[in-house]
Amino acid sequence: MLVISGEIRVAPESRATAVAAAIKMEQATRQEAGCLSYTSYSDLEDPNVLRIFEEWETEAALGAHFKTPHIAQFRSDMAQLKVLSRQIKRYEVTAVAAL
Repeated sequence: MLVISGEIRVAPESRATAVAAAIKMEQATRQEAGCLSYTSYSDLEDPNVLRIFEEWETEAALGAHFKTPHIAQFRSDMAQLKVLSRQIKRYEVTAVAAL
C-alpha cells in the first residue's frame, strides 16, 4: 500500500477557492480504482493549511491517478492561487494493524 500525506499552505484570500478545489478532487478521486481512501481537511491551529491524506492499493493505481482529468484540473486551480508552501510525502507501507 502507498500513503500520500501532505500539506498545502495558502494565503487567507485563497482558502475558499482551495477548499472548493480540494472537495471536487476528493469526490472524483474516491471513485478511482485502487483508491483506498482520500481525504483533505484544514489544520486545527491554522485554517489556511490544508492537509491531504491518501491510501492507494498499488503504484499503478497512483500512477493512473496522476493522469486523470480531475488532477489536471486541481493542479490548474491551485496554480491560480497564492500557495505559500507545499510539502507532500509518499510512504510505502508493508503492514497495517489496528491500535
